[in-house]
Amino acid sequence: QVQLVESGGGLVQAGGSLRLSCAASGSIRSINRMAWYRQAPGKQRELVATIFSSGNTDYADSMKGRFTISRDNAKNTVYLQMNSLKPEDTAVYYCNADIASGSGPWYDYWGQGTQVTVSS
Repeated sequence: QVQLVESGGGLVQAGGSLRLSCAASGSIRSINRMAWYRQAPGKQRELVATIFSSGNTDYADSMKGRFTISRDNAKNTVYLQMNSLKPEDTAVYYCNADIASGSGPWYDYWGQGTQVTVSS
């Protein structure tokens, strides 16, 4: 069984920084795409950033220049460095990954989410 566990959320003042981590564990054969999404109260979940096994990355326009996604393949972990945080970045942040486990097919996994609150 595969699990994604996020950490690093919390309360920060506007202009501050946070680093989120998401570790995948279990019977993992391979991980392709890893991504961060977020969902603010009353809003739909939105894609924040994506990183592929090749190392290529992609960002939502509003996060470019402020957020950086990275991964450590040896640790099956993806990170999200968030700088110059704004109150509108307040949301629950979710980790998402395409993972092949054991001898099974690829599957889309989600973490439980971590709260990020940015005060003005």
